[in-house]
Amino acid sequence: MIDTAMQNKKIHQGRNIKRFREMLGIKQETLAFELGDDWSQKKVSLLEQKETVESDVLAQVAQILKVPTEAIENFDEEQAINIISNTASFDNCQQPAFFNNQPTFNPLDKMVELYERMLKQQQEMIDKLEKLIQSK
Repeated sequence: MIDTAMQNKKIHQGRNIKRFREMLGIKQETLAFELGDDWSQKKVSLLEQKETVESDVLAQVAQILKVPTEAIENFDEEQAINIISNTASFDNCQQPAFFNNQPTFNPLDKMVELYERMLKQQQEMIDKLEKLIQSK
């Protein structure tokens, strides 16, 4: 049964933007640059403090961060921690035979994939900055 307190808990979309941005190693200044001329680091900071973000801005940020909009709208850190702690394996606990705690993927491959994606994003940012510098 789902706890009614969890159902009524609001997801803080601005904080989720900050979490995803930081996980990807993107600075507020960079996100502001990608969002366009009328954005600044301070405006991104204020955006990250908002509980609810306008859907058009949310969609634009999600596209820049290359994450689904739903991830920003629905990510709940507390709930994720609860799920992880409730399914964590302990050596002295008996697990049902159907419970397989071995990942079906190689975690190192995923880390390499994420690293390569971050390098690609960084190179894209560098290319954009070089074009901007050359155009002035």
